[in-house]
Amino acid sequence: MSERPKARLHLNPPLAAGTVVELDPGPAHHLRTVLRLGTGAPIAVFNAQDGEWLCRIDDAGRNRTLLMIERRVRLPGPESDLWLLFAPIKRARLDWLVEKATELGVTALLPVWTRYTQAERLNLDRLQAHAVAATEQSGRLSVPPVHPPRALGDVLGSWPTERRLIVCDETGAGQPIAEALVLPGPTPSALLTGPEGGFADNELDSLNQLPFVTRVGLGPRVLRADTAALAALSVFQAIAGDWRRTWSH
Repeated sequence: MSERPKARLHLNPPLAAGTVVELDPGPAHHLRTVLRLGTGAPIAVFNAQDGEWLCRIDDAGRNRTLLMIERRVRLPGPESDLWLLFAPIKRARLDWLVEKATELGVTALLPVWTRYTQAERLNLDRLQAHAVAATEQSGRLSVPPVHPPRALGDVLGSWPTERRLIVCDETGAGQPIAEALVLPGPTPSALLTGPEGGFADNELDSLNQLPFVTRVGLGPRVLRADTAALAALSVFQAIAGDWRRTWSH
């Protein structure tokens, strides 16, 4: 871009040159009141279907904010097909987990109830808002959906068998994750991390019976649930994911 945008916003499609879009109250307030941007300020808008576009604030009045879309600066592109399944944890750590997992490139976030899961309720709207904000910050185009929580057994019962499920096993019975991720080519994958109390023995036994499951270890130390998820995601992206590609804005 010839002029650096003052902010980056996710907008639903369609986006096209010459069109004017009116922002919802939340983003409008952020531009107008928090960032103190006025008419003419350059803004980047994006979504997975239309790519990224340069636009300008066309009207920054008290009651509404309009954006004039000028030109596309980035086409839609492929992303790693990587899901994260996780047992919900305490609110502050869960917010952080969703934010960082989005930055690390997951394409779907799937909370699962396990035997030792302690969290009882999830605010899906809040978690989705964290995913949107992390997408805007990180430069990616797609926002990963946060799915409603389901019991682990129900998720496994309807699992797409072409997708590999990599289970982070705190017992030490799994193979080292770096060895497990050496594959001949891109494979749809998912990572599963358990709750703070770990997986129950019967859950691990059930996982062992499934042909699409690979149990992996994350080294000699016991990691907190959120740390384990982000460590596994980082290793995956470095060995089998999109960290192997060069990329620039």
